[in-house]
Amino acid sequence: MKMIRVAYLGPKGTFSEEAAHQYFSSDTTWFMYESILDVLEAVYNGEVDKCIVPIENSIAGNIHMTVDGLLMYNLRIEADLIFKVSLHLIGNQDSEIHTINKVYSISPAINQCRDFIKKHQYKCEYTDSTAKAAQFVKASNMNHIAAIASKSVADEHGLKILKSEIQDNAMNHTRFISVGKDAAEVKEQEKTMILINPNNEYPGVLSSILNVFSALGINLTWIESRPTGKKLGTYRFLIESEAGQNDPRMEKAIKILETFEHEVQIVGSYSTTIL
Repeated sequence: MKMIRVAYLGPKGTFSEEAAHQYFSSDTTWFMYESILDVLEAVYNGEVDKCIVPIENSIAGNIHMTVDGLLMYNLRIEADLIFKVSLHLIGNQDSEIHTINKVYSISPAINQCRDFIKKHQYKCEYTDSTAKAAQFVKASNMNHIAAIASKSVADEHGLKILKSEIQDNAMNHTRFISVGKDAAEVKEQEKTMILINPNNEYPGVLSSILNVFSALGINLTWIESRPTGKKLGTYRFLIESEAGQNDPRMEKAIKILETFEHEVQIVGSYSTTIL
């Protein structure tokens, strides 16, 4: 059996690594990269076959660097993965929660712990991953800084958990996606993500697009608008629906949108896995 090359956000101990190892089989060669864009670029360049990247968090919302990278490199979503996230305040062995005045982590993790950070009046510094934040804290050997990361990261770097479960909501989940360069044959298609570039900017253009799905009885689970990059105030829309690409309703919706001269591109048709 051919080994699959899979990329994810490193270094060792990130939530992306945990999600990737839970989802893919043992017949996998792993590659770690320093940023989400680097991970997606590796798929685009053919350095790897697939990757795992976070796209949404139940507290912090959408992860725009992932969305923009998908569009930049014209990649395809092959699977949708739901991963429960527990975040902890971790520091060096001689640190205590009252000695901390600054925390380090990736932006989405910091956003998931806003209430805790505000309560303790911590300053924030952003890193490319939770594991990199832990590496920095360990290397500093200082007792006034801490990382926001997972228990596995604390264990990996010999750091101490100063406070457990510091996320704003106990039901904290991150949505990861498995991404490839070309369209993959997915047997179970529960959802479809499409990119719509409106033919023109006019009042109510998004409403008219959404009405197409409503009229066909297609439930929408995710809507994201991103700048076209061509002109200030012009947007394109990523829309996820609970209908597979081969669902007659989805086929009809795409035909109607194209009749209105909107540009429609399928970003992926896939199912959801709970990790």
